[in-house]
Amino acid sequence: MMAGSGVSRREVLAGIAAGAAAGMFGSLSSAKAAVSEMVWATWDSNGHPEYITAFEAQTGVKVKLSYLSSEDAQFAALKTGTASDWDMINPSLNGSWRYIKAGLLEEIDMAKIPNAAKMYDVFKTTPKVLDASGKQFAVPYLWGLNPIVYRKDKFDSEPDYTTLFNEKYKGQLAMRDYALESIGIAGLVAGVPRDKVFLMETKELAEAKKLLVAQKPLLRTYWQTIGDLTNLFATGEVSCAFSWRVPYDALKDKLAMGMAKPKAGIMGWCDCFAMPATLSAEKSEIGYKFIDYLLGAEFATQIAKIGNYATTSSIIRDELSKEQQQAIFVDDMDVMKSFMWPVAPENYSEWLKIWNEVKAS
Repeated sequence: MMAGSGVSRREVLAGIAAGAAAGMFGSLSSAKAAVSEMVWATWDSNGHPEYITAFEAQTGVKVKLSYLSSEDAQFAALKTGTASDWDMINPSLNGSWRYIKAGLLEEIDMAKIPNAAKMYDVFKTTPKVLDASGKQFAVPYLWGLNPIVYRKDKFDSEPDYTTLFNEKYKGQLAMRDYALESIGIAGLVAGVPRDKVFLMETKELAEAKKLLVAQKPLLRTYWQTIGDLTNLFATGEVSCAFSWRVPYDALKDKLAMGMAKPKAGIMGWCDCFAMPATLSAEKSEIGYKFIDYLLGAEFATQIAKIGNYATTSSIIRDELSKEQQQAIFVDDMDVMKSFMWPVAPENYSEWLKIWNEVKAS
């Protein structure tokens, strides 16, 4: 509830978005005839159908959702040409350099994205979406943190990263099937400082690999989609996992769920919008309208209300109560200074080799 108002959060957020949405799409009618469908490759937590209903209704363009299993798989599919149907993609902020270096992305003209003016400066000015000459190829649009999600009724104290390697919880644990974060966590457990963990070389990586090989028999699974992990929590098959916050939000009213933020370092994440370099001019036009939508009030409202995520835009922030701001971590923007932003290092091919060896062990 809004403090002292008697108005629900749902009503407030819906009201904020309604006015903005009405004026946002007035110039889109010309796009209806040219393009009838766009395929958006994104995460299942970012791409709920209800998040994009307003865009589809106003433009007449159907956004077909293609859910990702991992960023590594997304990059590989683009590089090998096996994802030729994708029109809009979802590189991470710290992994964008791979796509840019490989020439896979269309250059972005920020002047075509009016809502970019309301982006938080930390995202608006980041060099991580630029090439060496300063040209921009991706737009940060969504961010948050990846905690440890756990069943409070199964633990006497709040878990940390070492819990994920503890034989006491054999069969109840899960890790994400993603080399960057999982090897990074093993590095933290091995004692690598948080500011060095994504710079690990061969010796440190070998120590991390030992931990991960020993951990594998303790795991219920390496999860790929957050929906699958949520179901494993719901059925009692998993009680602790390095996770996104989705299982906590989905199950907290039904089960004793907890969300831990390890002192060793909170994994921050930021998703970006980008378009393949091979995209047609007609589809690029719709792509620009879509990223403007992702930075607008309608999407920000829906994903705050349902997903408890914040966009990189301040467009609805000042209309939220302190409680609502806290729920999506925008009450104090300095929180991002305590995040660990996973960065795919130059020797990431070595990381991937190790990860595949761990899973095959």
